[in-house]
Amino acid sequence: MNLMSRDPLPPITPDPVIEYYKKDIDRTLLRENLKLTVTERFEKLMALQRFAEEMRRAGCRARQQQ
Repeated sequence: MNLMSRDPLPPITPDPVIEYYKKDIDRTLLRENLKLTVTERFEKLMALQRFAEEMRRAGCRARQQQ
């Protein structure tokens, strides 16, 4: 069978669940993140993890002082 003789693929219909959640996605943040190199993305992730850990420790200290 020749590739040129194949029938075209049927159109893709949007999934209503995906379409519902897409409205809440900030695509500008996605685009900005995709401009970064993989290394830069990992560095941002590690910085976020350090921040989250510091917040967790601060929360523990605050609860101990009560």
